[in-house]
This record gives sequence, structure tokens and C-alpha cells, in this order.
Amino acid sequence: MPHQGSHRPGAPVQGDPVFPRATSTVLPDPSRFFAPPLLAAPLPTNSFFQNFVLKDGDMPEYIHPYSVRSPGGGALDVCYPSRVHSPSSVTQTFVADLTVSDAAAGSAQRHVVSAFDDLSVTLDVSPSLRAHLVRGCPYVTVTTTAGPIDVSVSSVHAFVELVGSRSSHHGSPGTKWRLRMDSGQTFLLYASAPIHLAQASPTQLSATAFAGAIRVAYLPDASMEPVLDRYSRCFPTAGHAALDPIHRPFRVDYAWHREGPGELLMLAHPLHLRLLALAAADHGENRAARVLYGFRYRSIDGDMVGVVGGCWTLRADPVPPAWHSTRGVRADGVAEVVAALRADVGALAPAAVTTTSSYFYGKAVARAARLAVVAEEVGCADVIPAVREFLTATVTPWLDGSFQENGFLYDATWGGLVTLQGLSDSSADFGFGIYNDHHYHLGYFLYAIAVLARLDPGWGREHAPQAYAMVADFMTVSCNKAGDGGGFFTRLRMFDLWTLHSWAGGLAAIPDGRNQESTSEAVNAYYSAALVGLTYGDARLASLGATLAALEMLAAQTWWHVRDGEGMYEEDFSGSNRVVGVLWANKRDSGLWFAPPEWRECRLGIQLLPLLPISEALFPDVAFVRDLVAWTLPALDRDGVGDWWKGFVYALEGIYDTEAALTKIRALTAHDNGNSLTNLLWWLHSRGPAVTSSGTGTPGSGSGVAAGTATDSDSGSGGQHEQWRRQA
Repeated sequence: MPHQGSHRPGAPVQGDPVFPRATSTVLPDPSRFFAPPLLAAPLPTNSFFQNFVLKDGDMPEYIHPYSVRSPGGGALDVCYPSRVHSPSSVTQTFVADLTVSDAAAGSAQRHVVSAFDDLSVTLDVSPSLRAHLVRGCPYVTVTTTAGPIDVSVSSVHAFVELVGSRSSHHGSPGTKWRLRMDSGQTFLLYASAPIHLAQASPTQLSATAFAGAIRVAYLPDASMEPVLDRYSRCFPTAGHAALDPIHRPFRVDYAWHREGPGELLMLAHPLHLRLLALAAADHGENRAARVLYGFRYRSIDGDMVGVVGGCWTLRADPVPPAWHSTRGVRADGVAEVVAALRADVGALAPAAVTTTSSYFYGKAVARAARLAVVAEEVGCADVIPAVREFLTATVTPWLDGSFQENGFLYDATWGGLVTLQGLSDSSADFGFGIYNDHHYHLGYFLYAIAVLARLDPGWGREHAPQAYAMVADFMTVSCNKAGDGGGFFTRLRMFDLWTLHSWAGGLAAIPDGRNQESTSEAVNAYYSAALVGLTYGDARLASLGATLAALEMLAAQTWWHVRDGEGMYEEDFSGSNRVVGVLWANKRDSGLWFAPPEWRECRLGIQLLPLLPISEALFPDVAFVRDLVAWTLPALDRDGVGDWWKGFVYALEGIYDTEAALTKIRALTAHDNGNSLTNLLWWLHSRGPAVTSSGTGTPGSGSGVAAGTATDSDSGSGGQHEQWRRQA
């Protein structure tokens, strides 16, 4: 039964991070790149600009539609990336197409992050030159901060044409320049005051004594030049994405701080456009935002389309959290589920959990917790006390610190949870100690905590501080209020409010940027947090978790689920793949951290596990599921394919052919270490004809459904995992 907890998300006790403080020996020093005032608060560990603050800070990051690099020496490199594609991958390549620099800066000059938010980062590339890197902006803007300076504009290409002009929106000569290179590219340069460029060499232009703003934009097509002219004077310097899970659930509101006259021109990726349209159709929102469908930039995430307007509202279809399946277990399947349930519960023994890994341990306790929830759904209440006893014995030691081999600790340097093993070993717990995969590991623990607190409200009240601290580690929304975790944890550690999905890779500098492998484990994290909210009677947490889960699923369907002929990726890649293995900021890879591309069953499984009621909403398109399973099944003929992976393939097959899938499931001899025969049978016996739900629950009520009925239509990781997922 849900009970009212005494602690709100992220604020178990004022002034206390709950888990013991510890000092890591493997974490990098953030003071090398963050401005001193920023060091007083928790810092992002999976952000879109993470490469700028790791190692030498000189690896590029993708800010849509440009890749940007700060190589030092007061310079900023801008690249409109080209694509290299094959059946196995799609990759964006970085070339310093255009470089803007402070000519007086020394070679030892290093940039400083002076500000950041959800949609932008501000780099002081020198004491006199500041870059406003705003995601989705068709221009890259730099401003002078200390009076007139000498500016250098250079390229790895030779400039073959340099034309200064005025446009109808710029009254002074020298405020617009067209730069054409021998690569065939054309960039436009706009200045807030006249700038006099002189060609110092084939690859370098110079200007003396300039003060103001410089904006550069790649020109994909000559027809787009008048649009770039028109909106060149208004530039964004910061951006915020607002979440209000109580009053505006399943919505994200964007707003940009801007300078200069005129209207703001930005770019929207395909999922933005879909959610902008939903918001407009729902309550007539986005009236002030105009979509320019003919104004397009290429990106690895699909074509980006111009939108005029300084505020956007994105709306997703509601996916309220639910404990049980939408349809319910069919009456003719209950006996088989109960038989498996009794056997699986009978095999539970705390001593059998021998792993010390936070990931594997989390999977083990979440697997057991599923047994209690399935037992509730099929009316087999007599096995629940045994599950409760198991969960109490196995979960509690991780919360009270009595698990000697590992445990959660608090790192004050970056501001977040680490593990005991990860304090001195960056590869331990798949890099949890350097902030890899936090949502994956903690999501499993939170599912078990939500179930146990529901079964034992007294235990739940006692351990609410730890539960909320674990939620706050990756789901803090306000960075300034200690009452929301902001005193100890960074804002939305894993979830990216621009791409609308999570990143799993932590504090590792990688040229391809952030990455995420398992979207389904990300969904599990937010779904499990929503269940914690249901258990504690916390409507805000339940709604926030459901909102993030809904967005994560839409992103998975947009970018990880590959449909041949859809046009998201090149034909050689989309024709050869049905799911992406690892998705990077600058790359789409068919391989996994732990498996080669030909192990298709692993790719399917890693985008489905763990199997939950919300998995229905992750795979709502039956036509795509059929195609995905047909693409995967031949891989099961290889020697050595584990039954634990086959179970996930058959689970998806069961969406459209339940009886065939049941026959195959019954023949399996092993299951994934986060799965069970009980869970697979529950899933398959809850497929089939839809049951009309009488529930009208909302987040926080404990009722509601996981998703609408799927129809047979065409509607629409972080750490080095090695081969761990192949374990039974």
C-alpha cells in the first residue's frame, strides 16, 4: 500500500548527502576548465560539452548542426561535419572548416567554461573572446569582452572568394562577408559592427581593432542566404528547458536568452518537430513559433528545420506509470505463470547473490521484485512474503552501508554517487565511479526499493532518505534548491533535454562524444523512479519519472529503432540494421560494447531488457516488431547463442505470435540474470486481445496503464561492458 514519505526527492536531510562522503583517486580535476564560481555547485558529468572539460579539453563536441572544438591559443574551430557511412556505421567527421581566434592570445591560452545550461555552454576562449555555443543554432556566435581586439579568421581550406557586402538587414558596409573555400563550402560572416577583413594568406584572414559580435554560418544552399541575413542580428546566449511535472506533465518548455534586434532563428531536429506539432494541436501552443520547412541543415539525427521564435513547447503523449500489464494475464495462462512463479520464488536465497557488482546486484534484486509484482497480478499472494524477506535481506545492506564488498558513497568533487570499488578503479562497476551508467544501475535498485517499500511501508519510511538520494543522483531538476537535491547533485545527470534522451558515458573524453547503448535500461530508470513516486505518494516524482520515460521511448523509436526506407540514415546502413548498437553524438554503430554487429540477438535484447509493463509502450509498432524479429531470428542459428538472449527475441515475437513464442520459451534452459521464466510467461500470457481498462489513474494514483493498445501498422553504454550480458 502506498504511504506518505517524510522526505521529498533529493532532500533526505538538509546538509547531508545521506551516503557517506568519500574521496576518489580516479576522477579528473574539474577546476582546470570550469570558472571558479561554478565549482561551488555540483557539475555535469554526462553533458553535451563534456569533452571541453576533460583531459586537454581539445576534443570536439557536436552542438547541432556544427561540431565545435576549442584547441587552445584563444581559438574556436567550427565544422559543418560530413558523413562517412557503411552497412556497419554512420560517422560524422571533424575538419576545422573555419576558425575564429583572438590574434593576441598566446599558444598556452586555455578556454574556461564560464556558464552552461540545458541548451548552451559559454566558453571564454581567451580573456577577450567569448563563444556562445547554443545547441540548434544555425550560427556560431563569438563576442568580444574586453574592448577592441585583433581577430583572425582561418581555415584548413584555402579562401578563394572574400566578398564584403551589406544586406537589406545590415545598413553598414563590412557587416556581412561571404567566404568561399576551395573545398566548395561557403560560410557567411556577420558582424554587429563593421569588420574589415584582409587576406593575410590563402588560409587566413585578419581584422584589427574589432569590438562586438561575430556570427558565422555555413550556407548549405544559396536560397537560404536571405533567411540567414534576416535573422543574423538576434543571437542566443543561453537557453533553458523547463519541466513542470505537476502542472505541465509530459511537456518541455524551451526559452532562450537573446541579444540584438529582431526574431530568433533556431533549428529543430525531427523529434522536436513532432512534439512541437503535438503541442500546437493540443492546446494551440507554439503560436509564436513559425516553422520554416524549406530551411534545412543536415545532421546525424536527421534534417534540422528552421523555427523562428524564442520559446517552444514540446509535448509527448502521456504514458502514466503502471505496476501491471495493460491487458492483464489471460485466464488460460494464469496456472502456467503461477507454477513458474512458485519455482522461481522457491529458488530465492540471499546467499545465492554472490556478485559484488552494483549493476549485477541491481539486476538480481529487481528480478526478485518482479516476482512479487507478477504474484500480485495473478493472485498468488502466498509467495509474496518470501520475496519481501529476500528483498529486505539483499537491498538493505546497500542502503545502510553494511554490504562490506561494495556500496554507494558520495563524491563532493563533481557531486554525485560513486561506488566503493569505483573509488580507485575507473573500470569497476562498468565505470560507475567515473559516472558511467548511473541510471542503469540505480534504476534496478529503485525498482526493488519501490516494490519493497510498497510491501513493507515501515521499511520504506526508514529507508526513504537513501531512496530519494538515489533518485536525486540522476533526476534532480533544480540545481539551486537543496530541497530538490540541488545542494548535492547536478541537474538531470544522464538525461539530455535537447536530444530528449539519456547519455550513459561519463567522465571519459572521446572524439565521438557521449554515447548510450541500452535505451530500455534508461526507460527502466525513469519508470522505476516513477514507481518510487507512486509508492511514496509523491505525485511530482511519479509524473517526472513518467515524463522522462515517455521522452526516452520516443527518442529510442526515432533514432535507435531503424526502419528501412525511412530516411533517417543512409540506405546502406538502414538496409542492414533494425536497431542501432551504440548511439554516439557523432556516430551510429552497429556493434555493441560487448558484442560484434552479427550478434543481432544481443542488439535486440539490449534494447528490450528488462521486460516490464512499460515495454509495451517502447515497442508499440507491431509492423516494426515483426521486421525486427525477422531480421534477428537468423542470428540464433549460430553456435553458442545463449538461451538468455533468445528469451528476449521470443518475447518480442510474442507480440504478434504468442503461441509460437510460448513454445520456444518453454524450451529454454536459462534466462538473463535480470529475467526469469515467470517474467517471460507473464509477458506472453498478457499479450493478445486488449482488455478495456476502467482505470483513469494519473501519475501518483497507482492506477493507469502503461500504453495504448498496439496495432499492426506502420505508425510510428556507457562503460566498457565486455561480454557481461551473455551471462545467464
